[in-house]
Amino acid sequence: MRRAPVSCFIISKNEADRIGRTIRSVRPWVDEVVVVDSESTDDTVSVALAEGARVITQRWLGFGGQKRFAEEQCRNDWVFNVDADEVVTPALEREILDVFTGGDPKFVAYGMPLQMVYPSASKPRLFARDHWYVRLYDRRFVRFRQSNIHDAVVTDDYLVGQLRAPMHHYSMRSFPDMKRKLNDRTWLLVENSDVTTTGSVSLRLFTELPMNFFKYYIVRRHCMGGFTGLRYASIQAWYRFLKIYRIWGEAGHKTRRMPAPEAPAA
Repeated sequence: MRRAPVSCFIISKNEADRIGRTIRSVRPWVDEVVVVDSESTDDTVSVALAEGARVITQRWLGFGGQKRFAEEQCRNDWVFNVDADEVVTPALEREILDVFTGGDPKFVAYGMPLQMVYPSASKPRLFARDHWYVRLYDRRFVRFRQSNIHDAVVTDDYLVGQLRAPMHHYSMRSFPDMKRKLNDRTWLLVENSDVTTTGSVSLRLFTELPMNFFKYYIVRRHCMGGFTGLRYASIQAWYRFLKIYRIWGEAGHKTRRMPAPEAPAA
């Protein structure tokens, strides 16, 4: 079987139930799989080792910092970042292998679509349109941003190639799990916000929820996901509003963990 001259790196924290599937989707065709684990308390490390990955333990450095650390552990300059809740499809595998056929790749970085898979579903909804990220790149030219909250590859003025086949993203184990993750993420964004006055966010208290519901339900096509899609879009919109509400509260009252409205019963 062909192998790409690529190191795949994965950051993890308590992903024993999912990381094995992720590693199996890349292990046969990449040069190595490197897992950087931030002190998991479950069997993540043993599962990753059993699947043939090289595992390094590193205390959490923030989203960008952890991925930059992982980049440096790879033995190849071409690296491929996959999260522990993502699975590379066979079509994407073929596209990536083709990138390395016939000499050096045309671009220094490549982006690809990520399509959400709902809990208990086996594939994305029809016409899914969730995210597009740069995940395959030459670390000699581009790197992940050094950031506590953002994990995006900074490509500067380099042209980026586009791969058409998707990765599948199993981002939530359940809707309660989704709410927990969004709530934690919201507080992280609040803690890293530089907003100091209420004026800059006051208007968004009225626009954030409807605009984000439209974005998720219509633009990202969760309307194709039936009741599950409606539920997903509603929760996403609510927590986008809650982020603004909490930033507004922090800016106006300088308090921590102020009481917030209850989330909708979705």
